Amino acid sequence: MSSIRIRDARFVISERHQLAIPRLELDAGQCWTFVGANGSGKTALARALAGELRCVAGEADNRFGRIEWVSFEQLQQLADRERQEDESDLLDYEDQGHSARQIILEGGGEASRLAALAGSFGLTGLLERGFKYLSTGETRKVLLCRALLRRPDLLVLDEPFDGLDVHAHAGLTALLEELVAAGQTLVLILNRFEEIPDFSDRIGMLAEGELIAAGDRQQVAASAQLQQLAHLTAMEQATQALPPADPDAQRRALDDCGPRIIMRDIRVGYGGQRILDGLNWQVNPGEHWQIVGPNGAGKSTLLSLVTGDHPQGYSNDLTLFGRRRGSGESIWDIKQHIGYVSTTMQQDYRVTATPRSVILSGFFDSIGVYQQPGDRQQALAEQWLSLLGLRNAANEPFRSLSYGQQRLLLIARAMVKHPPILILDEPLQGLDTFNRHWVKRWIDLLVAEGGTQLLFVSHHQEDAPACISHRLTFVADADGYIYRSESLKGA
Repeated sequence: MSSIRIRDARFVISERHQLAIPRLELDAGQCWTFVGANGSGKTALARALAGELRCVAGEADNRFGRIEWVSFEQLQQLADRERQEDESDLLDYEDQGHSARQIILEGGGEASRLAALAGSFGLTGLLERGFKYLSTGETRKVLLCRALLRRPDLLVLDEPFDGLDVHAHAGLTALLEELVAAGQTLVLILNRFEEIPDFSDRIGMLAEGELIAAGDRQQVAASAQLQQLAHLTAMEQATQALPPADPDAQRRALDDCGPRIIMRDIRVGYGGQRILDGLNWQVNPGEHWQIVGPNGAGKSTLLSLVTGDHPQGYSNDLTLFGRRRGSGESIWDIKQHIGYVSTTMQQDYRVTATPRSVILSGFFDSIGVYQQPGDRQQALAEQWLSLLGLRNAANEPFRSLSYGQQRLLLIARAMVKHPPILILDEPLQGLDTFNRHWVKRWIDLLVAEGGTQLLFVSHHQEDAPACISHRLTFVADADGYIYRSESLKGA
């Protein structure tokens, strides 16, 4: 019978880090969920179960044949490949790259099942679209569909729900429950305790690179909840203020520019697909907006217009910080007002960097540090590293950190200059319960200073910080989407 038996084992993660698993017994047909804080070793455990980490001590016997592992790392590799193979500069049209269908069918699998699986994931109408044009949630569905097409004996899913809207989350949960009921052996790696599905009857918990508990769900969950409560209590008693802004920074005041953002009849599309169609939106001083809508609705495209990164901003009636787009302003005239975090940005952060340099780059709105930081900026970076609990890892390679630790660093990078506009696109994706709570506290502390406004995208309603005052909702209709703006004051 297919099974995994691990006893007193150590697996190599890197030259300096190992994963310790004292005991784990996983049998065919079981559903396990592993949880833990960022940097605790969850992704390393997934790699070990998938046979991608070398065991250097103890016993590790894996008798599963076909193993599929779906992770952020795979998504990043595919995004890098699409970028490297893009030949748009050599062609007289935009190279769409590999389609979603081609990505799903790579590496084999039963092509005859594609239509049914694509329908289950809501991908039927997206199969011919270029992979690079898909939203974060849509790319995750593509990778899941590809894995299931191969009928694995063991399916390992690292954060499968991150980036999915409420409807897609419910659909995936129902599909996984059906798979488990049909005998699929499943391992879920999750940051959110509340996302542990009812059909998962076994839980493991990791801390500081070690599997500290594994077994019956009720017994392990009770222990995890106690640790969660103790940690949150300690956090509430910790720092009550963020490190200050750099007093030497050139921060242009926005008090006299009127509305921060004005969009009139915005229309954006590519590859024959209309992404935004007739959007009207205005952000006034003092407003803090949450932007909600299903995967692929165009939320990230909207934010790319605000950051000045989308080329179609020039062909639209768009005013940012008092200046009409295309009136002679530079990209840096826009970015000096903005702190920004997104999943795409994390995927694209490919420069050689350390945690210290990532935070310092926030002072200069650059990917990487290309000028000498001042003494005050260096001191502030050290304060942020201490706040993140990463001071001892300040000189480690950025890419050697866990996904959640990388995300925390990029959030700190966005906040470090206390920007007039803070744009957070799914910022809590990949963060455990403790760090989600802490980041929301940072946001509220920063906004409470009075100099920062927030644009916040999240599929999880509970993720919205307390300061949110307005909501922009993308509502699906027969022809695409309509855009509903509302004030939440007094709601």
